[in-house]
Amino acid sequence: MLSHKRIGELKLKSFDIGKNDEGKRLDRFVLKVASNLPQTLMFRYLRTKRIKLNGKRAEASTRLHEGDVVEMYINDEFFTQNEYAYDFLKASKELDILYEDENIIIINKPPGVLCHPDGENYTDNIIARVQRYLFEKGEYDPDKENSFTPALANRIDRNTGGLVMASKNAAALRILNEKIKSREVTKKYYCIAQGIFKEKEGVLESYLTVDRKQNKASVKKSESESAKAIKTGYKVLSEKNSLSLLEITLFTGRTHQIRAQLAAVGHPLLGDTKYGGKAAESGKAYKKQYLYAYKLEFSFKSDAGDLNYLKDKTFEAREPEFVKDFYKNKLNI
Repeated sequence: MLSHKRIGELKLKSFDIGKNDEGKRLDRFVLKVASNLPQTLMFRYLRTKRIKLNGKRAEASTRLHEGDVVEMYINDEFFTQNEYAYDFLKASKELDILYEDENIIIINKPPGVLCHPDGENYTDNIIARVQRYLFEKGEYDPDKENSFTPALANRIDRNTGGLVMASKNAAALRILNEKIKSREVTKKYYCIAQGIFKEKEGVLESYLTVDRKQNKASVKKSESESAKAIKTGYKVLSEKNSLSLLEITLFTGRTHQIRAQLAAVGHPLLGDTKYGGKAAESGKAYKKQYLYAYKLEFSFKSDAGDLNYLKDKTFEAREPEFVKDFYKNKLNI
């Protein structure tokens, strides 16, 4: 909660720390709420007590607790002006919710929709749709939050459909991020790969680099300073017309990992022309790569705090159309 008080020529801004800001470092909190404040100036203001915690000088690394009060004697120019016509209200209301509780939402993202804003499409994406949904539902009010906004814990490419997780509070986001990092949340995909696999089940391990300008990944056999280790499990479910229907298990989650790694072993995804795949046939529902994030498994091996109730739960999306088309023998190359 933010309050104002005029002190001479400066306006004191006082922030009451709530549950969603608990555990955050003081410096990161300050730079979040005063987004126009240069970092060097922030450190100076901490030293000179123009930024105080509970009325006292505090170190930048101090962790915040619920009930703390952060006071800032900072010019208005360093704060982003509040806009009541929130950008997320321009997003579509369309949101396919598979599961929801007081902490998280699991959304079935359609192919063609971004998870987050990019340089060309800022207002309509999955996280903006989530924020609009929660705002209109009365579960999210930007004016009552100091620094937290509902956020996604995982993302998938624009042209990949499937399940993404959104957090309603900071604690849920922190736990989901930790469990994804420790591989206690398993993500599985369906895909159609070109060619017939000699080994019908296996694990692909290699290294990946990304050219951000080209938005394209390259797979290498050996480690280098710029390459990150990747690990992808696959299982052939069926074969038809020189195509293979696979179930993919992601052990790491890098940019274009599945697409690039399968292409590197000679089995690009159907429709994935960026990585050497054959273009999808005209009239088909899938214009890009035939890839769908269809399952999430919460295989917690350690304490998950507020999300312990999700342990051993599995969430599965409806079978994508391309899987049905595959079994009906409607796909070929």
